[in-house]
Amino acid sequence: MADTQGSEAGQAGRTDKTGYRVLARKYRPADFSSLIGQEPMVRTLTNAFSSGRIAQAWMLTGVRGVGKTTTARILARALNYKTAEINAPSVDLTVPGEHCQAIMEGRHVDVIEMDAASHTGVDNMRDLLEQVRYAPVSARYKVYIIDEVHMLSGGAFNAMLKTLEEPPPHVKFIFATTEIRKVPITVLSRCQRFDLRRVEPNVLVPHLQGIMSKEGVEAEGDALALVARAAEGSVRDALSILDQAIAHSGGAVSAEAVRDMLGLADRARVVDLFEHLMKGDVAQALTEFRAQYDAGADPSAVLTDLAEFTHLVSKLRFLENSTDATLTPDERERGGAFAKSLSTAVLSRAWQMLLKGLSEVAGAPRPASAAEMVLIRIAHAAHLPTLDEALRSLENGAASNGVTARSLPATPRPTNGDGAPPPMQSYAPSTSGPAATMRRAPEPVAEAPVETGPRVGTIQDVVSLAELHRDLAFKVLLKRCVRPVKIEQNKMEVSFTEDAPPTLATDLTTRLRKWTGQNWFVSVSKREGGKTLSEIETARREDAFTDARSDPTVAEILARFPGAKITDVRIAVSDDEVAEAEMSTDAPDTPGLDPIEADDDDND
Repeated sequence: MADTQGSEAGQAGRTDKTGYRVLARKYRPADFSSLIGQEPMVRTLTNAFSSGRIAQAWMLTGVRGVGKTTTARILARALNYKTAEINAPSVDLTVPGEHCQAIMEGRHVDVIEMDAASHTGVDNMRDLLEQVRYAPVSARYKVYIIDEVHMLSGGAFNAMLKTLEEPPPHVKFIFATTEIRKVPITVLSRCQRFDLRRVEPNVLVPHLQGIMSKEGVEAEGDALALVARAAEGSVRDALSILDQAIAHSGGAVSAEAVRDMLGLADRARVVDLFEHLMKGDVAQALTEFRAQYDAGADPSAVLTDLAEFTHLVSKLRFLENSTDATLTPDERERGGAFAKSLSTAVLSRAWQMLLKGLSEVAGAPRPASAAEMVLIRIAHAAHLPTLDEALRSLENGAASNGVTARSLPATPRPTNGDGAPPPMQSYAPSTSGPAATMRRAPEPVAEAPVETGPRVGTIQDVVSLAELHRDLAFKVLLKRCVRPVKIEQNKMEVSFTEDAPPTLATDLTTRLRKWTGQNWFVSVSKREGGKTLSEIETARREDAFTDARSDPTVAEILARFPGAKITDVRIAVSDDEVAEAEMSTDAPDTPGLDPIEADDDDND
């Protein structure tokens, strides 16, 4: 948005108190030359009009306040441009035409503006399209401007498709929306699309300076920079904030007045607070924050400014010269010094903590207290090494002992259920000795019965079958509720936990018959039975955590990072161990022992 043309520009300096117009309306652009920040769109339209390649429909999209509705009116004015010398569409609108003033004021009979938010239904669209076939009253084209077009219903979009694809030669459509993704692709394919960009601060600040000079109001450069920063690329928002700042200051607009009005913190004091945090000085950081809070700064605004300055310092590590016109000299100089002294890892950690802190402050009953806790955490973390530094120091310290900090597998010890290691198994040697056994003639071995289905010798085998057949719910019940008592050939004696469903025994019998192809007899014993698989897994996990805590390397890491804790332990298994385990599963089972347990004992 920019200066108005003609009479409005001449009345910029003085305004009648009874007919005051806000700056956003008073300085609304009236032609393409005064539309700032949208040069690519203006260049495309200029070339299209000069070559006569004028589209039948346009789609204007962008954030609020970048000039979508204003551009639509300027485009309608260009389509219907007519003067004593020119009677053809033109983008050169320096001389007001016959229809220009009525179009820019939104009261021309042939330029129909409709707010889709209040006319969403298919009936509204049908009424509008009924008028399309009639020729314009006085202008060259009948132009339909539909604002917030994404608010139309699906039926309304479908109703306009045919007309939008083949409109009469005297009709043009201009759509505007802030939610381009909600517009059906069938509509987008029938329009020329223009994405209106946010206006950069280095363009917006000079524009605001020109308006203030026309209004006869003095304004500090830092004040206009704060306004441009708060507007976030929206010209309408910038002019609304500037209008409020003029009324708030009652005269010259100062940076302090804008900060007080918006609840912002002093940019220099934000840099001071950042410095205290990076030094780890908790007392100075809390004192500085409390001073800003007492001066009227909002806690969320302080953390937001801290996050923006952290981003600036991180960016200056890679881009030494920033073109942001809203930066103060203090931010440029001290930000560059911080960029040279602070690592990317430290800045990234502070950024993450500030982002998390912003959500905490937004939901806290006392935002100031929550913000202070965030600052305490950031200052405390300044004394802690980053993860890379800690691992590097551990590697350097462990290299002398022949240990690498990367190798941290914690192997749990086998236990007998109460936390103590199980006793070593002893096997009595043969009386005849191995040599006599080898010399003895082999005795005939009875043929093993041929199994017609999968082998089931433990509850774990049943769990594996449930997983194989994707019966995950029953697998969970087996692990949580079944205590094994005795398992023989096609017979299973078990006991259940208190939370087991009453039909679990019947369900187990049915599934065993289905999965193995054999008849099974499942009986419920009054004896307690062994532990459930869930209880065994929990015990093993606790043993793994105990072993991990006793590992010297892990203990050193926990000591270097106060408050750190072990959340998971993963057992590192070598390729040799995997191959040995696979070989042991193919060998005959040792009586009374699970195959893997027997393998462990043999290794011992």
